[in-house]
Amino acid sequence: MSMAGADTAAGSAPAPPSRSPRPLCAVAAVLLGSFLVGFDTRLFAIGLPDLRGAYGLSFDQGAWLNTFATAPQILIAPAVAWLAATFGVRRVLFWPSLAYAVISLLLPLVRGWETLVVLHSLRGLLLGVFIPATIMIVLRTLPPRWWVAALAIYAFRLSFSLNSGPLLIGLYDVHFGWQWIYWQDMLIAPVMGVLAVLGTPREKVDFGLLERADWGGMALLGAGWALIYAGVDQGNRLDWFESGLITSLIGGGAALIVAFFVNESMVRYPWASYKVIASRNVGISCLIVLFYTGTSLSNSQLVPGFLTNVAGLRPEEIGWPIFVTACLPLLVAAPIAVFFVRFCDARLSMLVGFIAFAVSARMGTELTLVWSPWSFASMGMIQSIGQGFTLLAVIVFILANSDPRNATASAAYIQVLRLGGAETATSIMATFLRHREQLHSYLLGLHVPAGGDHTETALAQLGSAFSADGASPNALAARSTLSLHQLVSQQANVLAYIDGFQLTYWVALIGLILVALLKAAPAGPLVPAAAAAGPVGVAR
Repeated sequence: MSMAGADTAAGSAPAPPSRSPRPLCAVAAVLLGSFLVGFDTRLFAIGLPDLRGAYGLSFDQGAWLNTFATAPQILIAPAVAWLAATFGVRRVLFWPSLAYAVISLLLPLVRGWETLVVLHSLRGLLLGVFIPATIMIVLRTLPPRWWVAALAIYAFRLSFSLNSGPLLIGLYDVHFGWQWIYWQDMLIAPVMGVLAVLGTPREKVDFGLLERADWGGMALLGAGWALIYAGVDQGNRLDWFESGLITSLIGGGAALIVAFFVNESMVRYPWASYKVIASRNVGISCLIVLFYTGTSLSNSQLVPGFLTNVAGLRPEEIGWPIFVTACLPLLVAAPIAVFFVRFCDARLSMLVGFIAFAVSARMGTELTLVWSPWSFASMGMIQSIGQGFTLLAVIVFILANSDPRNATASAAYIQVLRLGGAETATSIMATFLRHREQLHSYLLGLHVPAGGDHTETALAQLGSAFSADGASPNALAARSTLSLHQLVSQQANVLAYIDGFQLTYWVALIGLILVALLKAAPAGPLVPAAAAAGPVGVAR
């Protein structure tokens, strides 16, 4: 099969007229960029409490700084594949990488809320440039036999960055300083830019695409999802639609999205027609991405959240256990997943992944207050199977079922799913945990009535433990009451996290059902002959 034919079957864009002088450098540049995005997003989220202290920010200012640092990604990310096709990959990657390095150098040196907001917003906008062109460059540059391996690295970076984030934050805090949350990019981003220059040809601006540009569609989709993203990010903190601001952000964003679809149905050259996700396999696969994001919260949000919020541990105390039990097994799971996708059916790999997520989630429902970081070891190993097998398989399956004529449109929707889906799932889980903790606090409180025999006995036991300090009776009573309240709150939080694991279990089961609804992918370089010829235990 010719390269052009391979591209068509895989659902990528047609090969560009200019050949890449050093294809491995081009692929290394975009893969390095994807790792940079994964680590930066994760490190900023984990290190936000330390950043608030370093910058002297209030809790509200820190929360909004997180929004300003992430929402601009979704403003630009859907259009990056089109920008790369129109202006060339070199222009799209090189100059933003240098600007990103400069901003990363300056951020630890500046103070002032307004300055921080502006620089973080610009940094987030540049960060949104680095990932979207990755898949396009991989499929255009490498021979088909290397596509799955390169896509596996792309999928691997998400799980690896999520699980290694606490370790890196701990190392920076203890040995180097919080500034290296930013300064690491001062070193990495220029390397990415140099690799992009070495590996990509000098391409002329495609004035044909530029003349047919759907600027209105790009602006409406990017701005609409950025507003929704900001509303979702702040939703749990401001109690969702009880806040006029959240209602305005989400409502305004939804209105812009509706206007976007109207625009796409009316313009002569639509940039991202809804038809690209209208096919059965692609539509269901997009839903599978969302449910993968939801069930993977079991280790990206629930495990570190319990250890931090309930056990009271710092990132440096939980970093190594999570790295050893969740990151290192990925190094084994990823190559096995590549074998499954290359020689078996991608749907089989998805099934294995969701089953692993379901098993690990059920293990999490056995959670108790005494669990330590190493208590999650077996869960982390099983979760690594879910992360290694599921995401790679669904990416390959979407590409195998996509129309190459709609490559930039497909990329736009993939970026919306990547960013919007992750933020939505995280915010919904945070709200779920908050409400479940409140419910369990109320129910447990019913069994701790004021003046009850068991309550008075518990208060007396706690008071005797504090009596050695020589405090007055009133002080002992106050400390005992506070300690009892904390014990009830801890148990309520444990029960809430158990409910969270139970929720991810059901999400994994729904993911299994969606996989069973997929038909066999059409024949092509990303689909083994046996998988294209017949089903593997699922519907064709």
